[in-house]
Amino acid sequence: MSTSNALFTAKAATGIEGLDDILCGGLLRSHLFLLEGEPGTGKTTVALQFLQNGAKAGERSLYITLSETEHELRQGAKSHGWDLDENIHIFELTPPENLLNAEHQQSLLYSSDLELGEATRQIFEVVERVKPSRVVIDSLSEIRLLAQSSLRYRRQILAIKHYFVRYKATVLMLDDLTTEALDKTVHSVAHGVIRLEELNPNYGAERRRVRVVKYRGQKYRGGFHDFTIMSGGVHVFPRLVAAEHRSGYQRQTLSSGIGELDALLGGGIESGSSSLILGPAGTGKSLISLIFAAAAVARGEKAALFIFDEDLGLLFDRMKKMDIDLEMLQQTGNLFIEQVDAAELSPGEFSHRVRRCVDDRGIKTVIIDSINGYQAAMPEENALILHMHELLLYLNRQGAATFMTVAQHGLVGDNMQAPVDITYLADTVILLRYFEALGQVRRAISIIKKRTGSHETTIREYRIGSQGMTVGEPLDAFHGVLRGVPTYMGTDNPLLKDPRL
Repeated sequence: MSTSNALFTAKAATGIEGLDDILCGGLLRSHLFLLEGEPGTGKTTVALQFLQNGAKAGERSLYITLSETEHELRQGAKSHGWDLDENIHIFELTPPENLLNAEHQQSLLYSSDLELGEATRQIFEVVERVKPSRVVIDSLSEIRLLAQSSLRYRRQILAIKHYFVRYKATVLMLDDLTTEALDKTVHSVAHGVIRLEELNPNYGAERRRVRVVKYRGQKYRGGFHDFTIMSGGVHVFPRLVAAEHRSGYQRQTLSSGIGELDALLGGGIESGSSSLILGPAGTGKSLISLIFAAAAVARGEKAALFIFDEDLGLLFDRMKKMDIDLEMLQQTGNLFIEQVDAAELSPGEFSHRVRRCVDDRGIKTVIIDSINGYQAAMPEENALILHMHELLLYLNRQGAATFMTVAQHGLVGDNMQAPVDITYLADTVILLRYFEALGQVRRAISIIKKRTGSHETTIREYRIGSQGMTVGEPLDAFHGVLRGVPTYMGTDNPLLKDPRL
């Protein structure tokens, strides 16, 4: 894009895809914006990306630094693999030598008067010389200290604002909140305010989030949005709003490939629905979800598997013994597998990765194993419910079949509890249980809920072996199976006579 064309666009894009999404296009041109956050939250990185994006479009950009040196800025840019363009001018604002001289520090005039006036003069001079369309001033804390009073500080900010309006420059002022953190002077003067925050959980990496506090006369995406700083700059993950994503798809019933399991489910699982597989550890929750993934691949579709709790190598070996070769399915490109570290990944970034899989890869079967691990990434259960609600609604509207596993506390008995109750969010709930019979520990499966159609209300026994999962006939002659100690009420024991078991 040429310079003339770039300057005619209504907004100056920051070059950070997620941030531009939140700002609905970027920063409105010829206005002053405030980017605030404590030291280390990523303000300088955002500012450099903002200037770089302008330089790529042929715009002149100016970085005025009152706190960092030009060498430090270039080193920081180099750490992200950036070589600052010739269209990006860095002006290092330093006090004049005479103000550093002890003889001049006892002047009848306050040194702050001289320093503030001199700093402003230097800023205006370099703007006259460069004539930039994008400007970053780093940081306001230095100007606030020079001004000393709120009145002088406000007047100075207003003077800077009106000066840059004459040049139709888009100005981004950085504030590190190290002085007078409660001072909202620039909030009222700025056209928009963006705030960066850093959270420090008790365990794991720090979490960063961004919020648009104000954007005068413009629509923007409110609330907090997760972001990370990695090699290559800042990556923002806009909060997922399922209502914004609708797609037409043909609803169909998906088979697991196991006739008895399909019968229990009333024919199978519907596309565009979510299924929750609930049960204690070791009952085969992951296996059932992977059976549906393997069936999807066999139909010529693609599936995605997000693993929170288990090492991939161990999972590959375990499933291979049950006649499901995950490694082979992965190599064909039809099964996408990602190991998720809940201590390092924010919920917003996880939702973003799932969305990318569905949007970019055309994936129609998504497995999250398990919600227990996903919960570990969430500081509060209420936030988990909201995140899951939006994610599941989004996946349903894309026509994807979603499978989630939840490990309950305990093994046998009627005191089984889940760490978080999301059964009301799922369209189908598959319940797995251990029970004791004939001196052996056995497994039972039942469908507790299915919104998308009818299903069996029976309980069936199933076993896991070298051939995978086999499901038996309904246990009609027993009651108390879900409590773990069933009572036999009939004369023909299916546990003894079913040859498949």
